[in-house]
Amino acid sequence: MKRTVLLMILLALPSAASAADPLLPPPRWSLEVKGGIIAPELADFEQYYGKSTMPAFAVSLAYKWLPQIALGIGAGMGSATGNARAVYHGTPAGRVTYELFPVNVFVVARGVVKEDQLLIPYVGAGWTRMYYRQTVQDQGKLSGSADGYHVRGGLQLSLNEMDRSASSSMYTTYGILRTSFFIEAERTRAVESSTSVDLGGMAYLAGLLFEF
Repeated sequence: MKRTVLLMILLALPSAASAADPLLPPPRWSLEVKGGIIAPELADFEQYYGKSTMPAFAVSLAYKWLPQIALGIGAGMGSATGNARAVYHGTPAGRVTYELFPVNVFVVARGVVKEDQLLIPYVGAGWTRMYYRQTVQDQGKLSGSADGYHVRGGLQLSLNEMDRSASSSMYTTYGILRTSFFIEAERTRAVESSTSVDLGGMAYLAGLLFEF
């Protein structure tokens, strides 16, 4: 009987290690996938594009130096389509597409105080290079870039703590130790030197954070 119980315990150890974080090394890498909207600082943006915001998407990869501190790099895009107008009489002059491609290098600090924390607030900041492109129908393209900075803050919800069986399956199948849902606000400022135009804006995003 004792041998049978011991054998059952030994067979159960691999699955227990997959589900229980304390038995595993802490995650060092994290991948963010997020989307939402950005309200550009451009003057007359709503007049030309029909609304004050445009959809935005981004991904980032970060390395955790400490449980609370990570350094990473990310890239994103946003785009809007509207109507161009003639300079002198203001009549429609074709379709116009405006695109932004931010590249960010950042540090993020998370308020981690215990292993099984359900809600984790965080803040981040870093350097931004903002690439832009404007395409006017039958009139060509205008493109360039500007350097600046961004700051952000948000709140993440640990999905591991809400469903431990699913988190164990994620680790077994994909090697992902922790998964979180998050919402955040981000302000970017990147002024184009030749025109003094701020290519940044205020973004509101939501996404998933995978730690491995």
